Amino acid sequence: MACIDLNADLGEGFGRWHLTDDERLLSVVTSANVACGFHAGDAVTMRRVCALAAERGVRIGAQVSYRDLAGFGRRAMDVPPAELAAEVAYQIGALEVFARAAGSRVAYVKPHGALYNRVVRDEEQAAAVVDGVLLADGALPVLGLPGSRLLELAGKAGLPVVTEAFADRAYTDAGTLVPRSRQGAVITDPDAVVERSLGLASSGEVVSESGVRIPVRARSLCLHGDTPGAVELARRVRERLESSGVRVEAFA
Repeated sequence: MACIDLNADLGEGFGRWHLTDDERLLSVVTSANVACGFHAGDAVTMRRVCALAAERGVRIGAQVSYRDLAGFGRRAMDVPPAELAAEVAYQIGALEVFARAAGSRVAYVKPHGALYNRVVRDEEQAAAVVDGVLLADGALPVLGLPGSRLLELAGKAGLPVVTEAFADRAYTDAGTLVPRSRQGAVITDPDAVVERSLGLASSGEVVSESGVRIPVRARSLCLHGDTPGAVELARRVRERLESSGVRVEAFA
């Protein structure tokens, strides 16, 4: 039987501004990528999401980012490796306080936005992220794109690696994500997202932007929490997976 983890980006608010419906999404997903204050989120939000996740048995992950609140972590930045490693460790440590207060703990790390895409190819930045994870906790799994430099270096450093796929993002023929700046980078048709989810979970394949079927072997499937109608879409995805015999559970 195929098995897949469903993760979503949560806690992406700041102060009185809220972006994601954290409470309802936590009734669907099995892993929560919690913003750690650098691209979104604040101390109160982090504490609240951790408490909700722990209450519902959802795994808590640190979604680390470049320091870019104004750009939501999606702007390209050049951060010296030592600085980036320290900031990754800082974000993990901040979230760990609230996870432990809720009776849980940070269970994995996932980069966000521009950092996520940068570490697919950039060895120096990928190594800095790995160094930050090691500084915070030498055993945390790292979630990322299959074939990325990040997962390669994390594995070499002895960290568990977890491959991830995106049902609502377009892929290039090389298996990387189409940049958000290009038209069609985000899949907006709910039916298409549901069917792509099933294909990724059951056959490990997705159709690229040019129509080529490419292998994307992933243990976790990301459902973006800031997508309009995200909660209902997440429910539809989970129901379609389970009705097709796919077991939905957090990765080991």
